[in-house]
Amino acid sequence: MTRGLRRGGSLARRVLVGRRQHDTAASLRLPVDPPRDGQHRTVGMIAPVSPAVPSYPAAERVPEPAPSPVVPRLLPGEHTWKRRIGFALANGCTVASLLLGVTAIFLAMAGNLRAGALCLIACVVFDGLDGGLARAFKVASPFGAQMDSMADMCSFGIATPVLVYKWLAEGAPVAVLAPVCALVAACAAIRLARFNVSPKDGSYFSGIPTTLVAGILALACLLHPRPGLALVASIGVLAILMVTTFPYAKLAQLRRLPLWLVVVPVAGALLNLTATFLVLVAIYLLSGPLLWLKHRRTARSASA
Repeated sequence: MTRGLRRGGSLARRVLVGRRQHDTAASLRLPVDPPRDGQHRTVGMIAPVSPAVPSYPAAERVPEPAPSPVVPRLLPGEHTWKRRIGFALANGCTVASLLLGVTAIFLAMAGNLRAGALCLIACVVFDGLDGGLARAFKVASPFGAQMDSMADMCSFGIATPVLVYKWLAEGAPVAVLAPVCALVAACAAIRLARFNVSPKDGSYFSGIPTTLVAGILALACLLHPRPGLALVASIGVLAILMVTTFPYAKLAQLRRLPLWLVVVPVAGALLNLTATFLVLVAIYLLSGPLLWLKHRRTARSASA
């Protein structure tokens, strides 16, 4: 009796094992060996499968370290105390010109035109000093050039037309004066941007520089010529001449002029300062087109 129970239990276990093997092979889609006489079904060996690499959500991913920002060096070359002082002095003059331009705007809006014009003339002086100091200390840099252009735009592209508008608002129609003052600002911006990207000529300016236009208009405000449409039209001509390519001699070339050409304007200024000023400005404005015609004729004769 006991032997029969043992045989029956072993038989049941064999049947259960065979079913489990068959189900496993079916789920894995593996071929099952056909049963032979007196043998049970056998399942092929299954290679172990490595577990998949878990994917983490984007919030749990460790961000890569950002590259450290590159800080540009404002002063190229060796940083000696002498060069640092020269760099500070040159850019200090640029900042002084910027602050004087802002002060000129405030003074002109308050009605103090004379003080505003004097601030513009001081801007012209400081604008000349910053370039001279940069060349003397050999600290010229792209940063200084950009800073100088921004200060010039504030002083000569914004403060100058504001001063002119407040000066001529009572003697000229606003419908004509406002576009002319806006033209001065636009031409100054174009002139400064073109100067930064153009090759430098040591002998001539390409168009009248904004510094000289601001100086002319500030002196005209101080001398109080009779306001009117003619004066407004001449200011528009000054603005257009800033963006032309007419060659205008630099002021440093005045040293080469004969002595009598310097004595005559001084004597005329003692007799009539306003008339002498207007004549000198007219001569300088006409010199650009005349030089342009002369250079053009020289180029034609050389090519022929």
